[in-house]
Amino acid sequence: MIDCIAGYHLNPWTCGIAKFNAILARHLQVPVMGVRDLTAGSACRPLLSLKLSEFLPEHAMMLDRWARDRQGQYEFFLHALDGTEVERRLMAGATKVFVGNRELYEMVRAVRADVVELFCPGTILAPQRVHPTDVSVLTFGMAHKIRVGDYRKLCGLLDATGRSYKVFVSTALHEGTDFDESFIVRFEELQEIFNGRVYFMGYLSDTAVFNHLVDATFLAAFFEKGLRANNTTVNAAMECGCAVVTNLDEYSPRGYEHLKTVIDINRCERLPDLDEIERIGRAARDVAHARYGWDRLVAEIRPIALA
Repeated sequence: MIDCIAGYHLNPWTCGIAKFNAILARHLQVPVMGVRDLTAGSACRPLLSLKLSEFLPEHAMMLDRWARDRQGQYEFFLHALDGTEVERRLMAGATKVFVGNRELYEMVRAVRADVVELFCPGTILAPQRVHPTDVSVLTFGMAHKIRVGDYRKLCGLLDATGRSYKVFVSTALHEGTDFDESFIVRFEELQEIFNGRVYFMGYLSDTAVFNHLVDATFLAAFFEKGLRANNTTVNAAMECGCAVVTNLDEYSPRGYEHLKTVIDINRCERLPDLDEIERIGRAARDVAHARYGWDRLVAEIRPIALA
């Protein structure tokens, strides 16, 4: 009897097989574990659900050694086939071998005549319908930059308006950073803060970001010390005429002033009404284009570049 699903990549937000495994485990009411956590003395009987081409060589060898001592004590769901000897041994040692499509079935039959042809259903982990609301908030962040305290205050300000609202959260990934468990923890914190009104949008393209900014009531962006003139997301929002709720200090950009061109969360006792937010957005667009747009930057650099 299968008592766990064993996979390689475990983050369902970044890996399709990990998402498949998470949903299958939920239906079977068994846990998901990593193949690197399988040990020789383990009493579990896993369904290995994986694609060996994703493995580092040393991890493939580790799984191979584990399986040699567990002949007939595991099942194997194969998502792709590369024809390696490790794959052949894993298939030979499994009690049952499943494959995800007919092409794999034809390829595997020579090794396991009893292979079972299956499929992979759709893998939507969070089938949330986005409902119309009075207020729409867009925010970005990496796990270590999501300032939970500021979002708690924002939630209180939104609740106090009496208007319906929703919060779209997108991840901001930088070179050398990963979308890992820490972001999931932070996202779940935001879900709790905003009482389920949060929709995770993943990593958005420029086109998607632009359209969200045009449609949003405002962007929420909070920083360790305060907004800086080189924060491109905030500047992009202001260029689009989207009001920004942020935190200011003495080093924040000149011309970004509370209730004139931005909303400073630290000075805000109540959110402006929707007409006032639109006015702030228009003023933000004017100052962003005039003082912090590409024309101004190029005008500063061009004389030096051509000298």
